Amino acid sequence: MQFTASGGSVLGAIQQPGFNLALGFTLLYLSLIVLIPLSALFFKTATLGWSGFWDVATGERVLASLRVTFLASFAAAVLNAMFGLVVAWVLVRYTFPGKRVVDALVDLPFALPTAVAGIILATLYAPNGWLGQHFAAHDIKVAYTPLGIVVALTFIGLPFVVRTVQPVLADVEAEVEEAAASLGAGRWDVFRRVILPALYPALLTGFALAFARAIGEYGSVIFIAGNMPFVSEIAPLLIVAKLEQYDYAGATAIAVLMLLISFALLLSINGLQWWSSRRGAR
Repeated sequence: MQFTASGGSVLGAIQQPGFNLALGFTLLYLSLIVLIPLSALFFKTATLGWSGFWDVATGERVLASLRVTFLASFAAAVLNAMFGLVVAWVLVRYTFPGKRVVDALVDLPFALPTAVAGIILATLYAPNGWLGQHFAAHDIKVAYTPLGIVVALTFIGLPFVVRTVQPVLADVEAEVEEAAASLGAGRWDVFRRVILPALYPALLTGFALAFARAIGEYGSVIFIAGNMPFVSEIAPLLIVAKLEQYDYAGATAIAVLMLLISFALLLSINGLQWWSSRRGAR
C-alpha cells in the first residue's frame, strides 16, 4: 500500500483479494437474471413503435387495470405498514405462550403457494364463507371486489414489513427509552420521539417491499378478485390475457408501463428515505 506524506491516507482504492472475480461474477449473474430479460422486454415493446405503445398504454381497459393494481397495492402496503409494526412490536417486546408459533405464522405467506392462498381467501370471504357471511350480513362484499384484492395483497405483503422492522426494533436500546421516561416523557412521547424515528427507515423499506411485491402479484388475487374488466381486473391478469391471445408486444407494453411506474414510485420512496435519514442525522 502507498501512503501520502501527510500520513495515513490511502492513494486510490484498495483492491481486495478476489475483487475482480467477485465483481465479474456479480455483473454476469445480474446480466443473465435481470438486465437481459428487461432488455428483451423493452426490445419486444419497441416493435410496436411509439404510436402503438401509446395506444396500448392509454387504452381504457389498461388504465382501469393499472388504477386497480396500484391503488390496491398502495392500500395493502399502508395496512401492512401499520399492522406489521404492531405485530413486530408484540413479537419483540412481549413474552407469551405460543410466541414461536405466532412468529412462524408470519412467514406462512412466503411458504404457501399463492394460488392456494387465493383459493383459501376466496373461500373464506365468499358471501357464504366462514368470514364472508358475517360481512354479507352488513351488506359488505369482500370476495370478487377490489376489497378482496386488498385482502389478498395484505396477506402476501405482511412478512416484508414484520421481518424488516423486527430486527431494528430489537436493537433499540431500552436505556434510551428509560432516559426519556426519567425526563418526564410519557409512553406515547417515548414512542413518537425515540422509537419511531429509529424505526422509520426500516418501516419505509418494509412498505416499499410490500408495495413492490403487491404490484406484481397474480396467483393469490385472481381467485378472489372476480376479474371483472374496469372493476376488479388487475394488470398482471391483463398481461396473461394478451399472452393467451398471442399479443406478445401488447403484453410487454403493459409490462413496461408497469415497470416504469413502479420504478418511479420506488425511486420516490427511496428518495424520501434518504432525505429523512439525512434530516435525522443533522
